[in-house]
Amino acid sequence: MSDFTHFNETGRARMVDVSEKAATVRTAVAAGRVKMNRETFELVKSGGMKKGDVLGTAQIAGIMAAKKTSELIPMCHTLLLNGVDLSFDLNEADCAVDITATVKCTGVTGVEMEALTAVSVAALTVYDMCKAVQKDMEITDIRLLKKTGGKSGIFER
Repeated sequence: MSDFTHFNETGRARMVDVSEKAATVRTAVAAGRVKMNRETFELVKSGGMKKGDVLGTAQIAGIMAAKKTSELIPMCHTLLLNGVDLSFDLNEADCAVDITATVKCTGVTGVEMEALTAVSVAALTVYDMCKAVQKDMEITDIRLLKKTGGKSGIFER
C-alpha cells in the first residue's frame, strides 16, 4: 500500500498530509458541454425558460460548487479559493452550451477538482433548468484543460 498516497499503512483511506508542501499560486481551467435540441437552445438563448435565467443560475451554482468541493469529493482538501469564474458560450452550430470554469488559489494543493466540480454542477443546473422542455439533453466532454502551480508544474490539454 505504500505506493498509494490515499491509503494508510493498514490499507484504510486517508487524506494526504500536505503540510510540508510549499504554497504556490495554483490555477485550473475545466470545460464541459450541455447538448440540447434547437427549441431548448433558443429558449436558453432568449431567456424564455419558465424556471428563469438558466445561465445566471448555472453561474451561481458553479461558483457554489467549487467552494463545496471538499464536501463532495472525499479526499479533497478544504481550500481557500482566491477566485472562481465561469463562462458560457452558446454554440449555435451544435445547439450546445459550452461551459468553462477557472479556479485560482494560493495554497499547497491544486484546484483541478474545484474547476471540474464547478463545470459539472453548472452543467447539471442547465439540465435542471431546462428538463421541463427536454429530458434527453446530454452532458458531455467534462475535462481538465489546464492547470498551473505546484511541484508538477503546468499541464495543458
